[in-house]
Amino acid sequence: MKHVLPIVFASLLGGSLAAAEGETSREPSIFLEEPMKDLNEFVWEKRPIIVFADSPNDPNFRLQMEYLENRERDLVDRDVIVLTDTDPSVDSALREKLRPRGFMLVLIGKDGGVKLRKPFPRDVREITRTIDKMPMRQREIRERRANDS
Repeated sequence: MKHVLPIVFASLLGGSLAAAEGETSREPSIFLEEPMKDLNEFVWEKRPIIVFADSPNDPNFRLQMEYLENRERDLVDRDVIVLTDTDPSVDSALREKLRPRGFMLVLIGKDGGVKLRKPFPRDVREITRTIDKMPMRQREIRERRANDS
């Protein structure tokens, strides 16, 4: 029994170290917390999804965020970044440009243009279908297939 305890302890410690290393090598989150002043930094790099609401407690906002969080991998594959704005009292540049009324979901393409604007939550499957129809995304898919062969 004396010899088993150090082995058990070492394996537990090793497992926690591996878990800690896994956490540090994780991809950065696609969910940005800080308010954005300018979407131009994402042009040709990312596809921003902006989720507006009048409160973080808005049921539509919560549902939309749940949808996005549950299928984060699908969004990462499509170079999506998620921005939120739940304070209408702050005149943010995003609110000024996109003029939401209550809840609103906006998908911006890599070219900086609005590709989807909806006043109710959308499933990630619907969002990714919209993205996958974009010419730039079609080219990305072709390039990825060519590189994989």
